[in-house]
Amino acid sequence: MGKLNVRIEELKPKRVASVRAISATPEVDAWRKIKTWADSKGLLNQLDSHPVFGYTCLPPRKGGDRYGYEFWIEIGAETEVDGEVKEQVFPGGLYAVMTPDGPPTPDVWKSLWEWVQTSPYKWRKTHELEKPRNPLAPENEWVFDMYLPIEAIE
Repeated sequence: MGKLNVRIEELKPKRVASVRAISATPEVDAWRKIKTWADSKGLLNQLDSHPVFGYTCLPPRKGGDRYGYEFWIEIGAETEVDGEVKEQVFPGGLYAVMTPDGPPTPDVWKSLWEWVQTSPYKWRKTHELEKPRNPLAPENEWVFDMYLPIEAIE
């Protein structure tokens, strides 16, 4: 894969609206749900103020094709959630971030994990995040930033 271009980012705590899907295509299913809801609130017109993140919330079982994925979008105090959309508070934290040439595959995640092993950081025990840089493009054209949770080695 060559030398990784990794940057360190601190994500601030945020109030988010979230949607989960469990299926053979949960990224697509969860995205369609959150997109429909966020469109109705006008949030996708302001992606700088309302960034979108996702993560695998339920890994696939061995031999199974179903797994879970959750998407969330940052919301302000004035935004009410309803139906399948749930409110959560994201605590924020420090992340090692990279933008791969393709989708965030297990091999790409492994390369970011290996980078952290030789850095002045260690993995922080919470889930990884994926941020589509262009979520309004067709799903097969998305470019992702990959966020591995880290903390400084003491």
